[in-house]
Amino acid sequence: MRVDRFLSNLPRFNRQQVRLLLAERRVSVDGLAVSDPHHEVREFSRVCVDDEEVQAGKPARYFMLHKPQGCVSATSDPQHPTVLDLLDEMDKDELHIAGRLDFNTTGLMLITNDGQWSRRLTQPTTKLPKIYLVETQEPIGPEYATTFAAGLYFAFEDLTTRPAVLDVVGPTTARLSIVEGRYHQVKRMFGHFNNKVIALHRERMGPLVLDAELAPGQYRALTDEEIRQV
Repeated sequence: MRVDRFLSNLPRFNRQQVRLLLAERRVSVDGLAVSDPHHEVREFSRVCVDDEEVQAGKPARYFMLHKPQGCVSATSDPQHPTVLDLLDEMDKDELHIAGRLDFNTTGLMLITNDGQWSRRLTQPTTKLPKIYLVETQEPIGPEYATTFAAGLYFAFEDLTTRPAVLDVVGPTTARLSIVEGRYHQVKRMFGHFNNKVIALHRERMGPLVLDAELAPGQYRALTDEEIRQV
C-alpha cells in the first residue's frame, strides 16, 4: 500500500495532514525518512511519524524444506501429516506454501509469510522455471520433448500448457522444466503418452535450488541473498 494511503487510513490523520507530514519528511519507513507519497508500506514495514511508531511491522520469514513422501502440502489436514508439521517454528499458522507438491512428490518446498514474494515465485507471468526429476514406468521417447515444447491441451481446464523443456538423462529418467503449476501437470503431461510417472522430485524453483545437505523432512531458513534472488 502507498504510504499516503496507509496514513490516511489511520483515524488520526486526514489527507491534508498526510501531505504535510510527507513534505516535512516527518514520516519514516524502516528507518528511512520518506517524502514520496507512492513509497510502499508492507505488513513487514515499521512506520513512524515524528519518531512515534504507528506500525511495528513483523518479521518476514522464509524457509526451504525438503518435502518427504506421504506428506500433505497444506497448513492442516485431519488424516495426514502436513509440511507445516515438520517445522519447529513459532506462529506456524501465519505461514503459507509457495508452490504445492502432491502427496508422494518429494523435493524443494518454500514456505513463507510474505505473499508478494511467493506470488513472484509461483505466478506463470514471471516465467520462473520449476525443475523436476521425473522417473517413468516406460521409456521416454524423443517425441516427448517436441510435444512438451509445443504445449499440451488440457481439456478439463480448456487450456494449452506453456512451452516446457525436457532433458532426457536415462531411458526412463528426465528433467522437466515448466513455468506453471497446473493440477497434476507433470503426471498429465507424461500421461499424454500413456506413460506413468512413478517418482517425481522437485529440484529447483526459479533461482532457488534444494540444499543437498537437507535430508527429507529437514528445513532451514533462506539466506538474505536467496530471498533477494526472487
